[in-house]
Amino acid sequence: MLANTRPAELYRHSLRLLLDKDIDAWVGLWAEDGVMEFPFAPPGRPRRLEGKGAVADYMRDYPDHIDLHGFPDLRIHETADAATIVAEMRGVGRVVKGGGPFEMTYIAVVTVRGGRFAVYRDYWNPLVLQQPGLDFAGSSAS
Repeated sequence: MLANTRPAELYRHSLRLLLDKDIDAWVGLWAEDGVMEFPFAPPGRPRRLEGKGAVADYMRDYPDHIDLHGFPDLRIHETADAATIVAEMRGVGRVVKGGGPFEMTYIAVVTVRGGRFAVYRDYWNPLVLQQPGLDFAGSSAS
């Protein structure tokens, strides 16, 4: 993506990459010093990932555990800060292990710098982790 990419455009592109299961390209959207935070993470789950490498390690095996099919109800809200958006959505698909349905509600507060994710606060629903098959290394590293 280009340095002048608008945050909403970058975010939509990132969702397409997740649906394509192109984790390397998704991680490529991150600034080297980007930070990913999970304010609602339950005990034993990471609350903060610092740096592109940590984000890559966290996401590496994601497609082996969750087969995403779509992000319905996506709404992106611009903020007073042109570099920051708030996204609301659901992620739907299936849990690879066992094949059961997957559905997660998200609200993300995302700040972009130089066309890359700089800060990404992911307010996901931790109750979904109670589903069998969702206990994988990426989600349990601290």
